[in-house]
Amino acid sequence: MTFDNTAKKLQSQATVLDIEQIRADFPILSQQVHGKPLVYLDNAATTQKPNQVIETIDQYYRQYNSNIHRGVHTLSERGTAAYEKARLTIRDFINASSEKEIILLSGATEAINLVAQSYGRSRLSEGDEIIISQMEHHSNIVPWQIVAEQTGASLKVIPINDAGELIMDEYRKLLTDKTRLVAVGHISNALGSINPIKEIIDLAHEYGALALVDGAQAVPHTVVDVQALDCDFYAFSGHKLFGPTGTGVLYGKQTLLEDMPPYQAGGDMIKMVTFEKTIYNDLPYKFEAGTPHISGVIGLGAAIEYVNNIGLQAIAAYEHELLDYATEALTTVKGLRIIGTAANKVSVLSFIMDNIHPHDLGTILDHAGIAIRTGHHCAMPVMQHFQIPATARASMAFYNTKQEIDCLVQGIEYAKKVFA
Repeated sequence: MTFDNTAKKLQSQATVLDIEQIRADFPILSQQVHGKPLVYLDNAATTQKPNQVIETIDQYYRQYNSNIHRGVHTLSERGTAAYEKARLTIRDFINASSEKEIILLSGATEAINLVAQSYGRSRLSEGDEIIISQMEHHSNIVPWQIVAEQTGASLKVIPINDAGELIMDEYRKLLTDKTRLVAVGHISNALGSINPIKEIIDLAHEYGALALVDGAQAVPHTVVDVQALDCDFYAFSGHKLFGPTGTGVLYGKQTLLEDMPPYQAGGDMIKMVTFEKTIYNDLPYKFEAGTPHISGVIGLGAAIEYVNNIGLQAIAAYEHELLDYATEALTTVKGLRIIGTAANKVSVLSFIMDNIHPHDLGTILDHAGIAIRTGHHCAMPVMQHFQIPATARASMAFYNTKQEIDCLVQGIEYAKKVFA
């Protein structure tokens, strides 16, 4: 499913979710903050974890904590089986063609840096061009700046319009026979904009360029099929997908990964080491040096199973309903301006208030038990485009409710009175 589907179709599926039961699965949501029920609206920064994930991690440490891939004893074999089962779960989740294409890392940031250093640094040279966009997270900007400095390649930027959408005509103008790689976010963390990622990939391929997609904000909200997209690389984080922090995934086409040199060296990424020569391990282990975040990866597998059981189509439908409700509610607040009004969005709302700095607003809302994000959201070029220093951002997940949106609006109205 893609977000090109009509709102009507999405809303027709929204009744599938049992929100009360879902909320009961997330123990953190039942607490109070400053004497108020917690309203957690910072899901674009990190999502909360269901009991199923917490218990899976607990079980690992209580019952079969061990290092993997190296031991012949029972605990190691159990740990290895659980770890590799999670890899298969991730493979199926994004419809990769092989588990060899699933590299398990610390997050989307490491995944992008891996491609920048392993592919970019070894393949790019002076005169080559990399294309990114104006709405990228810093983790999909800075690695390309570094590799451009290392290789002499140049960086081009797709501009955005005032709705927070990529200007596709300008993207087409940027593509040349010198373009080697296009690295673009699937969904903007600062604006919620859904980019026409399939079209972006196809256009890159027409010029012989590779396409990397930062999917950190996409995988919690929509079905991702890497084979249908035909992307060359796809990166995402576990902690935005209701899984543990310190986990992430790089998908790469097998033929590309096989030709790329290792990103880091250490245990498990080798077949043989002598002082004269090292023979590297096969995929995916060639890119997985050292002891991994074993419990985290097993927990990520459990998180994906949890999401699969609910169904991403039902999740997308419900979150679209929440977005419509929240957008309408916030537009009734005098002095509030929504930043990012793309026609296709996920449940992220960035906004500014007349005469109230976002940080001040966030502090007042926190005292009402409402957690939002304030700042530049690691997307400073977006703020520069809109000529603002920061925004307040409310980002919703499938465990949020319309009643929580009402609390947000009430909190903003209270803040207006404080600063009147």
